[in-house]
Amino acid sequence: MRVGFIGLGNMGAPMAGFVRQAGFPLVVHDLRRSAAAPVLDRGAVWAESPGAVAAQCDVVCVCVPGPTEMRAVTLGAGGVLEGARSGVVVIDHTTNDPAVVRDVGAALATRGAQLLDAPLDGGREGALEGQLTLFVGGDAAILRSVKPVLDTFSRSVVWVGELGAGSVTKIVHNALAMSIDLLIAECLTLGVKAGVAMPRLVEAFGAGCIVGQNMTFIKRMPATLFRGDFTARFALALAHKDFGLAADLARAHNVPTRLLDLCQMELQEAMNRGWGDADRLKASTLQEERAGVRLRMSDSG
Repeated sequence: MRVGFIGLGNMGAPMAGFVRQAGFPLVVHDLRRSAAAPVLDRGAVWAESPGAVAAQCDVVCVCVPGPTEMRAVTLGAGGVLEGARSGVVVIDHTTNDPAVVRDVGAALATRGAQLLDAPLDGGREGALEGQLTLFVGGDAAILRSVKPVLDTFSRSVVWVGELGAGSVTKIVHNALAMSIDLLIAECLTLGVKAGVAMPRLVEAFGAGCIVGQNMTFIKRMPATLFRGDFTARFALALAHKDFGLAADLARAHNVPTRLLDLCQMELQEAMNRGWGDADRLKASTLQEERAGVRLRMSDSG
């Protein structure tokens, strides 16, 4: 299979690298050619547009920031639709609006092409390690045919239903994960202010059964909040966008989400501070301000 990869950012670049490392012929495109340099050095081929990628490939992976970008890459001028041949399988790794996914899938079907929505879980860390989890919506038989490609950068591929179901799963999963971030920070500030040293509290939480296996707690917080380093791994602006997708989904299905709404308000306040380019855990510093507590591992022994 000749594989195309469109979008070589924080997630897409390492994913494409694993595809190439596995020996698949690879054609790539990004808004910035410089982003493709590492895979081009390893034998990948550059294409001048998403449509040019699709014209050359059997499988095309798309990994872009959100619904607007994914629609433009697939249906816009020079997009995937223009180059897609019958039998091409397009795999959307974007955290996307299910309605956009279905619209793009219907458009591709007119060319005899197939779409799977396969958003990612595992963050930048999982992408770098080739240990992502994929939530996949679409034809199960098509998924089986392209799974060797997905296996190059994932530890598990979970089929969740028809086209669009992958995006629904990812939206609610992200809303849960980001809400847990904020709750952990709130509980840590309470524990520290009530007299437990930060390192001791973190050790206790890690040994407990509630957050001890939570990736944010065991990997992301130690690299960001606990060090005061908010270099973006998962940008706050993207997290804010994902909460918006969850709110849209809730309204569409008339489901009350009182707790998620509070968390969305917290991220909105962080965005209003101008922190959109920082890591999403920058939002937890709002709780530090309110409580008068710094959650840094170096602050107390």
